[in-house]
Amino acid sequence: MTKRLWRIDGEDKLHAEDRNQVKTLIVDLMLNSPESIQRQLSDSITIIGAEDFPENWPNLINGMVEKMKTKNFHVINGVLQTAHSLFKRYRYEMRSDELFTEIKFVIENFGEPLTQLFEETLALAEQHASDVTALKIIFNSLVTIAKCFYSLNYQDLPEFFEDNMARWFPRFLPLLKLQNKLLYTDDAEEVGLLEMLKSQVCENVALYAQKYDEEFAPFLPGFVETVWELLLSTSQEVKYDLLVSNAIKFLTSVAERPQYAELFSNEGTLKNICEKVLVPNMKLRESDVELFEDNPFQYIRADVEGSDAETRRRSASDFVRALCKVKEQSVSTIFSNYLGNLIGEYTKDPVNKWIDKEAAIYIVISLAVKTKTERHGATTANTFISLSDFYQNQIKVELTNPNCHPIVRSAAIKYIMTFRSTLPREITVSTIPLLAQLIGEKNIVVHSYAASAIEKIMIIKLPNFAALTPAEVAPCFEVVLSNLFSSFSVEGSAENEYLMKLLMRSVSLMKEQLPPPLVENLIAALTGKLAEICKNPSKPHFNHYVFETFSCLIRGTCTGKPEKIAGFEAVLFPAFQDILQKDVTEFIPYVFQVLSMMLELQNRPIPGQYMALFPFLLSPQLWERPGSIPPLTRLIQAYIEKNPDGIKDSVNSILGIFQKLIASRSNDHFGFYLLNTMVENVDRAVLQTFLKSVFSLLFQRMQSSKTTKFMKNFIVFMSLFAGKIGAQLLIDTIDSIQQGLFGMVVEKIFIAELQKIAGETERKITAVGVTKILTEGPAMLNDNYVHLWAGLLNALVHMFEEGVDTSTPQDEHFIEIEDTPGYTTAFNQLVFATKKPLDPFAGAVANPRVHLAESLKKASLRYPGKLQPLIQSGVKGPAITKLQEYLLSANIASLS
Repeated sequence: MTKRLWRIDGEDKLHAEDRNQVKTLIVDLMLNSPESIQRQLSDSITIIGAEDFPENWPNLINGMVEKMKTKNFHVINGVLQTAHSLFKRYRYEMRSDELFTEIKFVIENFGEPLTQLFEETLALAEQHASDVTALKIIFNSLVTIAKCFYSLNYQDLPEFFEDNMARWFPRFLPLLKLQNKLLYTDDAEEVGLLEMLKSQVCENVALYAQKYDEEFAPFLPGFVETVWELLLSTSQEVKYDLLVSNAIKFLTSVAERPQYAELFSNEGTLKNICEKVLVPNMKLRESDVELFEDNPFQYIRADVEGSDAETRRRSASDFVRALCKVKEQSVSTIFSNYLGNLIGEYTKDPVNKWIDKEAAIYIVISLAVKTKTERHGATTANTFISLSDFYQNQIKVELTNPNCHPIVRSAAIKYIMTFRSTLPREITVSTIPLLAQLIGEKNIVVHSYAASAIEKIMIIKLPNFAALTPAEVAPCFEVVLSNLFSSFSVEGSAENEYLMKLLMRSVSLMKEQLPPPLVENLIAALTGKLAEICKNPSKPHFNHYVFETFSCLIRGTCTGKPEKIAGFEAVLFPAFQDILQKDVTEFIPYVFQVLSMMLELQNRPIPGQYMALFPFLLSPQLWERPGSIPPLTRLIQAYIEKNPDGIKDSVNSILGIFQKLIASRSNDHFGFYLLNTMVENVDRAVLQTFLKSVFSLLFQRMQSSKTTKFMKNFIVFMSLFAGKIGAQLLIDTIDSIQQGLFGMVVEKIFIAELQKIAGETERKITAVGVTKILTEGPAMLNDNYVHLWAGLLNALVHMFEEGVDTSTPQDEHFIEIEDTPGYTTAFNQLVFATKKPLDPFAGAVANPRVHLAESLKKASLRYPGKLQPLIQSGVKGPAITKLQEYLLSANIASLS
C-alpha cells in the first residue's frame, strides 16, 4: 500500500486522517511484530519517511529515541534497522540545503542517543562475551549502529560527531582486534557478525581518512597499524572478502592523501605491502575459478564490467594505483621482480601454475592503467611499463597457444581490451585476426571477450588512433561472421550479448561492402533468432542489439535504394505481425521503430500491408503503454508524411490520440509532434474543420497545467502553423475562441517565452513563424494588435542574438515520468533507426535573419510608411543595430 499509494502524484488516494493514523501506529506495530514482518514494516516506514520526514512527520525520530531507551534488544534492533533504512539515502542524495537541514535535525535528536547506545552496547558485549545468543543480538545492533554512523557522516562532517570523535574512534579501534570464537561461522562462505562489524568499521574510518583527514589525523596511525595487522592475519576464505576489501580501501584512501605519502614511501614498506597484501589478494582463488566455469557471465560482469567493486582483487588493484601516484617508479620496480617470479613459475609448469600467469597479467593491468574511459579503455599509462614488450613477449603467445588455459587466454584478451588505444595502432589492429579465430572457441568467457575486444577496437577514434576502416577488417570478416554464429550454438551462448553486439558493430562498419546474398542470409538468420527469443525475451541487451542489427542492415542497404525495402518487408512483416498478435510487449517498441524507418525510406505508394496495420495502431490500448508512445508517435507521423490522403478518414482518431497525449505532462510533446506533422502534410481543408477544437484543447491544458516544456512546444506549433498555413488564419482561429485572445497570446506567450526556445530547427521554425506573423498577418498592423508589433520584433531579435533562457518557474513541478500501475516496457531508442530532424523550411528559408529582413521589406512595400515609425519608436538599443545589420546582409538599404 505505501509503495503504491503514499506518494502524492496528482490525486491523493489516501485520506489525510488515514495517513496520520498510519504514521501514529506503524512504529509500534513494527516493533511488536515478528522479525520477518518487522523488516517489511521497516521498509514501509522508510517509504513514508522519504515522502513525509521531517516536515510532515517531525515526531518520528523522537518516537524512535524513546523506544531505544528500553532494554529490549528486539525493539532496539527494530529501531536501528528502521533508522539505517531511513538514513541510507544520505549516502547518494545530491547535496542541497534541504538535505543538510534534515541531517542536522536528525543528528540534533538522534546523535547523542545513538552514541550512548553504542557505548552501552559495547559494555554489554564485554559482559556477555561467553553467551553466544546474547552476543549475536548485541553484535547485530553494533553492525547497524556502525552503518548509521556511516550514513550520518557521509555528506559532511557534522559538528556533533566532530566534537565526539573521541567517543567513537577509540572504541572502533579495539573492535578491529577483537577475536571471539563464538561469533565465527563454520562455513567458508558465510559471513559472520564479527566480520560484518569489522568491515563496516573499516568503511567508516576510510570515509574519515578520505574526507575529513585533518580532523581524523590524531587517530590515523593507530588505525593504519591495526588494519595492516588485520590484513596479515586474515585468511583467503570467501567470508572475509568484504572485510579485506574494505580494509584495503582504507589503506588506499590514506595512500591517496599527499600528507600521508611518507607512510608508503619507504621501499621496505612497499615490498611488505606488495608481498604480503597485494600479490596474495590479486591471485585467483578456487571460488573465482568455479565462477568462471559455472557462471561465466557473472565472471565477465565482475572482471570486465566492474561489478567487482567490493572484491579483494579490485581493492588491491585500486591500492596499487594509489601507491603508483606516490612512488610510481619504485612500485613498478618492486612489482617487476614479482612479475618475473610469477612468469618464471608459469614457464616451468604451465599446466599447474597457470594462475601465476593470470596474476601477472592482472598485476600489469593494475600497474599500467593511469586513466581510462569506457569508450577507449586506458588513455594514459605508466611509462615504466613497456606495454608493447609485454604484449609481444607474454600476451600474443597466449592468443595462439593451443594448450593455454581458458582463464589465462581470457586475461590476455582483457589486456588487449584494456590497452587497445594506448598500444601502437599497428599492434592493436594486428590482434583482430587472432581474436576473430578465438570467437570460435567453445569457452563462453573466451569467445565473449574476443567478440567484445574486436567490438571495442571498432569504435576507437582518437587523434593518435585513426578509426578502423572496412579494408582492415575485410580479410577476416567472414571468419568473424562464421565464428559468431558458431558460438551462438554453444550451450549458454544462444543469447550472448557480446556476440550480438559485435555482429551489430561489424554490419555497421562493413555495410557498404556487404554483398546482397550475405545481407539476405543475415536477415534470415536474425529473423530465426528473433523467433526464438520471442518465446522468452529474457536478455534485454541481446534483444536490443538484434533490432539494432536489423536497423543497420536496412539503412545500409536501402538508403538511396528504396527499391530494396520490399525484400526486407517480405521477411520482416510476418515476424513483426507475429510479435504484435502475440503482444510481445518487450519487442513492440522496437517493431514500431523499424517499421517507421522502412516507411520513411519509401519513395513509392505505401504498400497495402502497412495500411492494413494502420487501424490497429490507433487502438487506445496501445497508447496506454508509456514505452510504446515515442515509437508509435513516430510511426503515425510516417503514415501522415507518406500518405496524407490515405489517412484523411482517420484524422478524427489521430486527434483523439493527440488529445490524450496533450493532457499528459510527460507526453504532451508527442501530441505536438503529431499535430506538427499534420500541419505540414494534411490538406488545409481537412484540418480547418478541427482547428478551433485543437486550439481550445491547447488553451485548456495551458490554463490547467502550464509547464515550460508545454509552452515551448506550443510556440513552435503556432510558428509552424503560421509558416505553413498562414499567419492570418492563425490569428483568426485563436480570436474565434475569444475576441482579442491572439493579443494575449503575443504578449503572454510569444514575447514572454520566445527566448526559451532551444534547438536549431525549433529556433528556425519559430523565427520563420514569428516573421510571418509580423509581416503577413494584417491584424498585426491594424488597430487591434499594432501596439504589440514592435515588442514581438524585439523578442525575435533577442532570440536571434542572445542565448537560450533555461530558467523555469520556481513553483513548476514537472514530473518526467508518470507512475502507471502494472508492468510497463521502457522505450529504448535504436541508434541505427534514429530519425534525423527535418527542417520544414529547408528549401524556402536559408538564413532566418535575412528572411526577416526581406519579409520586412516586402511588408513595407504593402504598407508604405507604416513599419519604419513602428521600428523607430518601439525597437531600442542593440536590437535596432542588429536589425540594421540584417537589412544590410539582405542588401536592403531601407524600408519604405
